[in-house]
Amino acid sequence: MAEDIKRQLDPEISVPKHIAIIMDGNGRWAKKKGQPRIAGHKEGMNNVKTIATAASHLGVKALSLYAFSTENWSRPNKEVSFLMRLPVDFFGTFMPDLIKENIKVMVTGFTDHLPDRTRKVVLKAVEDTKDNTGMILNFAFNYGGRAEIVNAAKNLAIEAVNGSIDPNTIDDSMFAGQLLTNQLGDLADPDLLIRTSGEERISNFMLWQLAYSEMVFDKTYWPEYSVENLIDDIKEFDRRDRRFGSV
Repeated sequence: MAEDIKRQLDPEISVPKHIAIIMDGNGRWAKKKGQPRIAGHKEGMNNVKTIATAASHLGVKALSLYAFSTENWSRPNKEVSFLMRLPVDFFGTFMPDLIKENIKVMVTGFTDHLPDRTRKVVLKAVEDTKDNTGMILNFAFNYGGRAEIVNAAKNLAIEAVNGSIDPNTIDDSMFAGQLLTNQLGDLADPDLLIRTSGEERISNFMLWQLAYSEMVFDKTYWPEYSVENLIDDIKEFDRRDRRFGSV
């Protein structure tokens, strides 16, 4: 499978080191099929394995997936409960494949606020794959960009009040070190953001980290987003001229 996927991409094409995806369109996919929204979330979960495996084979170093935002708690209770069960089902089903693919799981988000069972499952997945050396599969779960920035500011303010740091020394690097994505190290900032379903907004996702990311808004609903879509979006990334503020 790995060689089949690689053959679809010209070796001269620049593959993003870190791809972030806003997996949008599950509910609309289900509605189109005449099914309940949770059916779309289930199908979307199944697609994570396909896309994560393909990204790993294409040479992506980190894949961040926006799985549940801090704003998603406002959805109907039945839907939220289902979304909280998805990690249990996902890791229960796909963990052997993740181990086989040498994929390292990380979770970026406010995990302390998750239901006990959900939190234990995601943290166990992190622990079970911590020694893997392949692609990082980073789930943004109970994550919000504004909350992350506020949390970082609070941490630095506490250190300043305690005399641990001089406020005048706070710079980009120090601030980034307080963000939840700090665990990704040099891969913290995505090279490419993909949002599926055709919506063109970032929805409070990685507000700091996306400062110089290329963005592709793919019209495909996430459950239908294929390996071919991913390759097309990588090709679009390769056509971009990234100048990072210079000429």
